[in-house]
Amino acid sequence: MTSQRTRQRLIQRLIEQGIKDTQVLTLMESTPRHIFLDEALSHRAYEDTSLPIGFGQTLSQPYIVARMTELLRTHAPDAQLVLEIGTGSGYQTAILAGLFEQIYSVERIKPLQDKARKRLTELGYRNVMLKHADGHFGWSQEKQFDAILSAAAPRQVPQELLDQLAPNGVLVIPIGEASQTLVMVKNTDEGFVTTEIEPVKFVPLLGGTTR
Repeated sequence: MTSQRTRQRLIQRLIEQGIKDTQVLTLMESTPRHIFLDEALSHRAYEDTSLPIGFGQTLSQPYIVARMTELLRTHAPDAQLVLEIGTGSGYQTAILAGLFEQIYSVERIKPLQDKARKRLTELGYRNVMLKHADGHFGWSQEKQFDAILSAAAPRQVPQELLDQLAPNGVLVIPIGEASQTLVMVKNTDEGFVTTEIEPVKFVPLLGGTTR
């Protein structure tokens, strides 16, 4: 189930669903998604579906990973510093790390972060900084990011994330509770411009931290 043919079938499905960025597709084909799952679920790694990773969290559906990453690359093509809210298993982190210069990733659940750190280190990623913190507050008020991606859904866009978005930067984030929408927020000279992308279903962005 982790064979090259299985991975290629997934990539073909992503293409059929409208993913066009060849660098995103190539990277998703080569990145071992099964490494980011517990062994009992690794045989399902290349299905186009979200999968549980413990602590009530999920590994996002490959289509959504591809879509959100493609949005960042399309609308912030010169991005170097990227903030990820919700490290989770580390899979989305790995995809970002293969495309952007420096990734800063925040995770509120310490055991998930520890597993993600181990996986990313073993796979050789050296451009990822991890922080155990509440994702609502981003990384640091002193730092601005060219792109921000959230893998969890708040009720509304946290002001702290907008404050950390650099000029011309792009934030891609799911918003809502029972009904959620993926939105893209661009920091323009005229202010923040929000575009609705498509309906989605993510875990909620909870406050606080868990050890």
